[in-house]
Amino acid sequence: MQLPSIGVLGGGQLGRMLLQAGLNLDVTFHMLDPDAQAPCHELTPHFTHGSLTDPDTVRQFGQAVDLVTIEIENVSTDALEHLQQAGKRVFPQPQVIRLIQDKRLQKQFYQQHGIPTADFILTENRADAAQYADFLPAFHKLGREGYDGRGVQRLTSAADLPKAFDAPGLLEKLVDFEKEIAVIVARNERGEVSTFPPVEMVFHPEHNLVEYLYAPARIDEAVAAEADRLAKKLITALDMVGLLAVEMFVDKSGQVLVNEVAPRPHNSGHHTIEANATSQYEQHLRAILNLPLGPTDTIRPAAMVNLLGEPGHTGPAHYEGLNDVLAMEGVHVHLYGKKLTKPFRKMGHVTIVDSDPERLWSKAEKVKNILKVITL
Repeated sequence: MQLPSIGVLGGGQLGRMLLQAGLNLDVTFHMLDPDAQAPCHELTPHFTHGSLTDPDTVRQFGQAVDLVTIEIENVSTDALEHLQQAGKRVFPQPQVIRLIQDKRLQKQFYQQHGIPTADFILTENRADAAQYADFLPAFHKLGREGYDGRGVQRLTSAADLPKAFDAPGLLEKLVDFEKEIAVIVARNERGEVSTFPPVEMVFHPEHNLVEYLYAPARIDEAVAAEADRLAKKLITALDMVGLLAVEMFVDKSGQVLVNEVAPRPHNSGHHTIEANATSQYEQHLRAILNLPLGPTDTIRPAAMVNLLGEPGHTGPAHYEGLNDVLAMEGVHVHLYGKKLTKPFRKMGHVTIVDSDPERLWSKAEKVKNILKVITL
């Protein structure tokens, strides 16, 4: 069996780890990225420097491969639809990407398909949002192009309304949640569906980026089962082929609410490389290539720490404390190959595996405090 060549829109860290997983299957990758020095630029002879949102660039890129996939949502869906109509396989499908690109459409989709989510109000601009002071506290989210904490503004009272975005978005009611969790679910063309165990996420209080991840999540069996059910229901309702990361809230009453989704490998699944029988990257490839989905069992508990650029440091990256962290048992460092750092830029991640929960959490805290991305 000869596997098709795969074109990936995006050549960042997710593409880098996808490429690494594909080496074992002898997959030929072509990567397109707007950054000439993107993490994948030296890892494949088929790297193209170009825009992901320019239809002509994406169409031309896609013509050279058998199958097109993504590692980021901000791509030209018009071009992907053109490629699909011309006979190219495109997974996830363009219509799924188009829906997920817009948080307003996402929320309406959940509502239409009986997927529990936080209450929300669609807004057209800042003046429109100002009418809903009685709905606060809430988050104001841009409909399109928000990611990694960008495009999200917390509005606690009417005094915060001038901070609302002056563009189409939505007000999402603040959820009094107990935990934030995520489930990664995969589906192939045969309709086979498989989920990874839920993980627990701890976000940076200011920058809305994941600081820590614990896997499996510290939740009871009923909550885990409901999260699993919702992830499977959602990918099936979307009729999606590929990998879907489903972020959820668990509120104080134990109810599970879907927050947002990403139709690709995700930060909440990095730990699967060391901690699960199949990594999320291999599972994504299995799904889009219509291969049998791999087992997702947890081999050992894990924690993941995002390695972010330190505040006040912009320039060539230097990894302080790397030797000390690598000397710790069960610690796996992944550096993304980004030469330049800036405050809170994702520069890598560290996965820690340990059978003892207390020791695991202690090691995660040590890693966070020891390993720093700075400039000299």
